[in-house]
Amino acid sequence: MSGTVLADCLRHRHEDDRGAGERRRAVYLEFIRAAEACHARLWQIAQALGAEADLDAATRAALNEAAVYEARERLFIDASTAVASAGQAMFEGLRALRHVVAAGAEPASPAFHDAYHPYIATVWAYRVAVREELEGQSFSPGAFGWDRWDGKDRCPLCRDAAAAGP
Repeated sequence: MSGTVLADCLRHRHEDDRGAGERRRAVYLEFIRAAEACHARLWQIAQALGAEADLDAATRAALNEAAVYEARERLFIDASTAVASAGQAMFEGLRALRHVVAAGAEPASPAFHDAYHPYIATVWAYRVAVREELEGQSFSPGAFGWDRWDGKDRCPLCRDAAAAGP
């Protein structure tokens, strides 16, 4: 009888653990999808700066419409400390990009790239943190043939600016 009870308890614990893992995976994906939707909208706004009468309002709306704040709150509730920290850094990078676009920076401007590349680095840091937690595996930029996560090594504008010097 006690063996049956123990087996039943272990089965329920395994099901609970699997359910928590699936819930975390869903929350982690929800957050990065919301951030990507916002990022795409900010990019559109930056490419067509004259199309929006109020850049500040348009960029704030991009955050709200993508539901980034809600996804972030769910992340804080369900995420491990490492993933929540990486997610918060990503969120702050996204807000920095929003501020630059709201100030009128175009995608080809140094101001845009000064916010864009650090944001991209935080996106990859988030992906690495999630992968390490869920899969126990990591990867580096070299796995993709890159030198850096932030993309500066692959960005023609940043390479040209670095080659031109100060």
